[in-house]
Amino acid sequence: MSTTVRTLLVLRHSKSAYPEETADFDRPLAPRGLRDAVTLGIWIRDQGLQPDLVGCSTATRARQTWDLVSDQLAWPDEDAAVVRYDQRLYHADAGDMIGIAREIPLEVEILALVGHNPAAADLVASLTGESGLTFPTSALAVIGLRRGWDRVAPGSGSLDGYWTPKGGSVVPLG
Repeated sequence: MSTTVRTLLVLRHSKSAYPEETADFDRPLAPRGLRDAVTLGIWIRDQGLQPDLVGCSTATRARQTWDLVSDQLAWPDEDAAVVRYDQRLYHADAGDMIGIAREIPLEVEILALVGHNPAAADLVASLTGESGLTFPTSALAVIGLRRGWDRVAPGSGSLDGYWTPKGGSVVPLG
């Protein structure tokens, strides 16, 4: 069994706006969401959690969230991060997200999944057993895994960090 520690970043998109006659899928970020996504990106950078691969919902608010988070990270070159826009993440539940994680190549050490609630909160609870966390917009859970991505399953992770725009870092990283 591999002792390689892998890290899963579970991000909920930032606060969205509700423009009239705009489909849910197309809703953009609200001004608060724009600010929170930048702050989240800075926190990810400061913790040294730059992902190797990102799976992002195709919804406008999720794509905008990742774009703003990504802008805060210090990429060694333009092609350092691979982003896969995955339409499955828009309507995913926790089981679907586990399935997506199981598709990830073993060489990926840090994976970020950018999606929606309730799936994001349910995924964190499923993997870590931490069911009491609130998961507001822009929330991030850092989950440590000691298995290959192909073996991600309920109960296989530990909550190593948790960040919200209003609470900051709730679980300090070791």
